[in-house]
Amino acid sequence: MAGVSIKINGNDFSVPKGFTILDACLDAGINVPRLCYHTKLESAGNCRVCVVEVEGMNTLPPSCVTPVAENMVINTQSPAVTEARKVMVNLLLAAHNCDCLVCEAAGSCELQDLAYELGIDIRSRMFENSREDLEPVDRSSPVLQYDPSKCIMCTRCIRACSDIQGKGILAALHRGAEMTVGTGVSVWSNSACDGCGECIQICPTGALSEKESPGVRSWEAEKVRTSCAYCGVGCQLDMWVHDNKLVKVEGADIEPNFGSTCVKGRFGHTFVNRDDRLETPLIRKNGRLEKATWNEAIALVAEKIGGIRDKYGADAVAGLCSAKVTNEENYLFQKMMRAAIGTNNVDHCARLCHASTVTGLAAAFGSGAMTNSIAELEHAKCILVTGSNTTETHPVIATVIRRAVRKHGAKLIVVDPRRIDLVKDAAVWLRQKNGTDVAWLNGMMNVIISENLQDTEFIEGKTAGFEEMLSVVELFNPEMVEKITGIPGEKIIEAARIFAEAEVSSIVYSMGITQHITGTDNVLSVANLAMLTGNVGRSSSGVNPLRGQNNVQGACDVGGLPDVYPGYQKVADPANRKKFEQAWGKQLSPDNGLTVMEIIDSLETGKVKGLIIMGENPMVSDPNLNHAERALDSAEFLVVSDIFLTETAEKANVVLPAASFAEKNGSFTNTERRVILVRKALDAPGEARSDWQIICDLSTALGYPMSYSSSAGIMDEIAELTPIYGGIHHDRIQEVGLQWPCPDRSHPGTMYLHKGKFKRGMGQFHPVDFIPPAESPDSEYPFILSTGRILFHYHTGSMTRRVDALNEFVSGAYAEIHPEDVLRLGLVDGGPVRIATRRGQIETTVKSTEMVAEGSVFVPFHFAESAANVLTNDSLDPVAKIPELKVAACQVSRV
Repeated sequence: MAGVSIKINGNDFSVPKGFTILDACLDAGINVPRLCYHTKLESAGNCRVCVVEVEGMNTLPPSCVTPVAENMVINTQSPAVTEARKVMVNLLLAAHNCDCLVCEAAGSCELQDLAYELGIDIRSRMFENSREDLEPVDRSSPVLQYDPSKCIMCTRCIRACSDIQGKGILAALHRGAEMTVGTGVSVWSNSACDGCGECIQICPTGALSEKESPGVRSWEAEKVRTSCAYCGVGCQLDMWVHDNKLVKVEGADIEPNFGSTCVKGRFGHTFVNRDDRLETPLIRKNGRLEKATWNEAIALVAEKIGGIRDKYGADAVAGLCSAKVTNEENYLFQKMMRAAIGTNNVDHCARLCHASTVTGLAAAFGSGAMTNSIAELEHAKCILVTGSNTTETHPVIATVIRRAVRKHGAKLIVVDPRRIDLVKDAAVWLRQKNGTDVAWLNGMMNVIISENLQDTEFIEGKTAGFEEMLSVVELFNPEMVEKITGIPGEKIIEAARIFAEAEVSSIVYSMGITQHITGTDNVLSVANLAMLTGNVGRSSSGVNPLRGQNNVQGACDVGGLPDVYPGYQKVADPANRKKFEQAWGKQLSPDNGLTVMEIIDSLETGKVKGLIIMGENPMVSDPNLNHAERALDSAEFLVVSDIFLTETAEKANVVLPAASFAEKNGSFTNTERRVILVRKALDAPGEARSDWQIICDLSTALGYPMSYSSSAGIMDEIAELTPIYGGIHHDRIQEVGLQWPCPDRSHPGTMYLHKGKFKRGMGQFHPVDFIPPAESPDSEYPFILSTGRILFHYHTGSMTRRVDALNEFVSGAYAEIHPEDVLRLGLVDGGPVRIATRRGQIETTVKSTEMVAEGSVFVPFHFAESAANVLTNDSLDPVAKIPELKVAACQVSRV
């Protein structure tokens, strides 16, 4: 792009065409005072503080909205400019509540800083407030408050809500001196605001602030950069700590979230401060859990677990590691199970969410992970979202998708049985019957091939198996697909054309695709569609499974699976086994271990007698909970390490108190394969310890000594043994994480996979026929049940349900039922309802909504008192061994 020659403060510069004067100044390192301007937002020119002098202009233009022109002469420091800025700031102060002594923003208020910079004495205004007659402070939101007397109407919050979050909830209300920010309804809590807090973080004054006061000013708090403990986005956070208490959280303005968070990330971490944290080990005596010393607890676990190993064999013991703890801790846990106990019976909750992703994508591409990066989604020309209610489960990624549509003109295709929030942005929405994903995917491919829209060059040069796949796909014409899925044939055709004709298309999916008896088939079909259109191995394309928990990707990467060592190195391969035997100094089992569901089944049959659980809560998360409970009750010895006394911990023989993510160092790996640091911000309560320290003590007591001085040392060992992590060390990820594969210290990490060629060599098409779900509605169970997550709670609720603000948004369980079904069954919105399947029944509350189709029911699974997983089906995908959590036949009746 040709440069524009300008002069600023007597110095010559060449800047890109299209720059504003402010862009040019900032690019040259010249500070221009400003208030309404923000680098993430479209400029508004509201505050007029950024005025400059331009030779030949009669007025002082606002630099943020004035484009540069050839030979423009600019002065940012003339007396006229300085005087104009003082006038503008004085006008703002005259209409501002200047009681800085009690304002939360004091010390970090941009208006206050600007007044000092311009030499304006703000102290004389501290008891003036010309806006005191405006509406009172709105404290109705569970998480934030708005004080109109401190608002300078810069509109940053309004633009952030629209431009960054894509929600458009905030607007300017009234006119002139009475203008305020609002949601357009009576009070904030009645609006669609979901509490993400973007407006708080971008507000230059104290007009928008946390409802629960931090109680400290910015200079009084220690700020610690760390990674979020919730979903797989891996948002980077700055935690404010004072007197060993977490008092505030802000989004860090780096990858992958660039300052944004969801309501959980910003307001949902105060569970670490709770008084009901586990602080001492507990041992069951006479049917009751009683406090014990660490020596007593470790000795008893070693005695009982070691005794089971020695009496019945190593495979009579099993372990569940965790998607919530660090890479380093998961690595040591699987090492303990394999080297100290001698079994490969180690698995974790990835089995219940994305096991079919690993099996399917590994078979098709050679790697079972998200192919591309989060940021790339913003520049895709078409995004197909299926099986992911992204705005609730991965909210920050949803903002990227919305910006792709609203800012860059991408076409969005949504395929979901529920009318999820992203449907509002979709070019086309396909509402399929639950469990019919292979059919509509084959239908789209049928149209693409019939209309010759496939990428023939890509298929012929980079893939194999196309003809075999074609032999099945050609059967799935739009008419046949409509009969199976309920999606009108013309919608299938429209979606296929949009996806295939786009310059670059990306597929985003989550557990609505994977949690089926055909989960692997679904993933293989998704991979087929991507390869058919040449959308793999390019920026902003690919197949992008969104991982549900903060470290579910990392737990898989470092060996928390029964058939692979760290780095997905197969247990059954003698060369791999020899490598780890030499590294760990112990003979290892050649046999693949049991998966989560097989472990549960084997507990009930007596094949497995001892179980060690680290940070998992199967008494809420596992399908067919009545069966899971019987199995756990059958355990001869159960050990649980956790931060709270969860529903599973209540059943344990020994409970070990663990440090939370905020109380230890380590790393997580987010959904885009980015390894990111977790930093200690607090001391753990009581005698709680980091899981890696607990594992070292336990392994040593079991006869296999482990001794590490830090989590960084553990990561060094992971790097040595795990080729995809070979160049990842803590000292390299201090600022921004690295994406694997990263084979050595000089490697910059990998933004997207399969560039040039697939990891397995040639991408492999698979012929996938449609198989119905394990259960379909019938006369006895006429409804289709699905389960999943919601925005305000997380997994089994052990953390979020201990956060008052999140409970204020959603306090308990409910069932989404279509209004016509509510009317027909004589139910009442907000009233009681009984949901029953062949495995059990629950009572919950009716939520009448058209979000679900007639004949369908959706129940969130976070609530133990009305546990959705009492109802769910534990039938398994034969390859991935993942249960069918997304489809069950159910009854709905009045209580």
